[in-house]
Amino acid sequence: MVHCKPARTPLPTGLKLRVGDGDPLEDLHGYRSTVGALQYVTITRSELSFSVNKHGLHLKKSSNLILVGFCDADWASDLDDRRSTSGHCVFLGPNLISWQSKKQHTVSRSSIEAEYRSLVDLVAEITWLRSLLSELQLPLAKPPLVWCDNISTVLLYANPVLHARTKHIELDLYFVCENVIRKEVEVRHVPSADQLADVFTKTVFSTQFIEFRHKLRIENLSTLSLRGDVRED
Repeated sequence: MVHCKPARTPLPTGLKLRVGDGDPLEDLHGYRSTVGALQYVTITRSELSFSVNKHGLHLKKSSNLILVGFCDADWASDLDDRRSTSGHCVFLGPNLISWQSKKQHTVSRSSIEAEYRSLVDLVAEITWLRSLLSELQLPLAKPPLVWCDNISTVLLYANPVLHARTKHIELDLYFVCENVIRKEVEVRHVPSADQLADVFTKTVFSTQFIEFRHKLRIENLSTLSLRGDVRED
């Protein structure tokens, strides 16, 4: 910034920016990064808000936002009361934004029921996230995608025939079916080896734990330094 020309105001008086003015930038990432940094500055420098807002309006709208969720359950895992453990995680693009690991409130009579309760929790979370993104005017490029490693659970929402084993979860069943019919969520099967929610429901081997941690984009704290760029003379 030594050779930059200083200005008395953030923008010239009377300047009106238009989308078609000027030549397209080759480095779009640089412009977005600069505007993002300036938005952070406005937290303490409120007088810059108008100018930064004007530059932010000329950012290209992104339509690549997608929500992807993984859900799993460990059936009757608690040896004291035989309740199951549910777990799920949600990604916005490549970033992990929501996760949960909890003991289910009731005893599940089958692994399908346990998995389906976990699926319902995830669909409810995604429904809330969709509402939040909509309020922030951040449209999704396509319906959220949910991955489940239990084939019977995946098939159940597609053919919601209420028989003796699923009648008592009727409301949960129709909740997921309704979201699928409205194309507000899509449920697919994923192999157990690729089920990222597995780490939220049970203990895993060290190699699996490290792999899951990497896929969840979580940094290994043992490799981080709190000293940053501090150098000793």
